[in-house]
Amino acid sequence: MSESRRPSLRERTRHAVREQIAEAALIMFDEQGFEETTVDQIAAAVDISPRSFFRYFAAKEDVVLGDPMIHGEPVRAALAEHVETMPLWDALRASFDSIVRITEADPVGTLRATRVMISTPTLRARNTEKHLAWMLVLVPIVEDTLTGTEDDRGYRARAITLAALNCLDVTSAEWVHRNGAVGNGALLDEAFALLKPAVLAD
Repeated sequence: MSESRRPSLRERTRHAVREQIAEAALIMFDEQGFEETTVDQIAAAVDISPRSFFRYFAAKEDVVLGDPMIHGEPVRAALAEHVETMPLWDALRASFDSIVRITEADPVGTLRATRVMISTPTLRARNTEKHLAWMLVLVPIVEDTLTGTEDDRGYRARAITLAALNCLDVTSAEWVHRNGAVGNGALLDEAFALLKPAVLAD
């Protein structure tokens, strides 16, 4: 399939309905709680049947998080490119620019989704699983930039990658805490700058 092919009318319609469902669901999750909101309530809010909801989302959790590699693959591709021209820690920070752009494109919606995620234990657990999936594809790239024995490089690569992902997590929480008053990108820059001396230490 050509990458330049325009989505069909059916695909555009499906995407629009999916976005409508997600927007209604996130508002309800935010206002009354994720666990307290039922699929029946979401379906009623957008005038569809509960069965139709599951044509667009496999579960309520997918409204908030979805497929972990939808956003993870752009991060992986960016890191593979940036390590060719940047120091490793700077390359990891730059690889998260695609995530920052998502928040900048829809700050209200992303802030709401993030607030729901960090306030719901089951979603926080799913977010941890997402980062484990990201680590599987990021660690080999990081490891290839390091020197030393195979065991040493693998250990250091996992530690560095997890530190970068933790910067992303703590930034998201702080962004919600400040209610979006400070840009996500600026907070991420600050978190990476705080850890940079430790990561680059011998």
